[in-house]
Amino acid sequence: MPKYKFLEDVAIADIAYEAYGKNLNEMFENAALAIFELSADIKTIESKEKVEIKLEHEKIDNLLYDFLSEILFLKDSKYMVFKDVEVSINEKNKKYYLTSILMGDTINPEKQHLENDIKAITMHMFEVRKGKNNWIATVVVDI
Repeated sequence: MPKYKFLEDVAIADIAYEAYGKNLNEMFENAALAIFELSADIKTIESKEKVEIKLEHEKIDNLLYDFLSEILFLKDSKYMVFKDVEVSINEKNKKYYLTSILMGDTINPEKQHLENDIKAITMHMFEVRKGKNNWIATVVVDI
């Protein structure tokens, strides 16, 4: 099963993708990996710095939206790109709790091959759904 695939011809100034996972943790990780790959050639990024993200939400789709938005916030505010991610999601009292570790480095165009400068995660077509044997997220990013 692929981790994610990019969807063609969704919008002119946007890039769309689907992320997959056998469970929520894996699907969230793969959604983040797609963002990483859209942002830079991950082979050119070193895992020098570790950043922890903790989020909570009542709805799983809002949690994914917040998680991916936080990755973009870190890119813009801390000037970072990432290559590895670990996600742990727990559900308690009808609420989802996410803890994630991102591994990456400060942006350095002399060492890294940068790709798209993603401006935002959009709500256009945004969806998280349970498939027969997996979880699937559809994400559109504004570039």
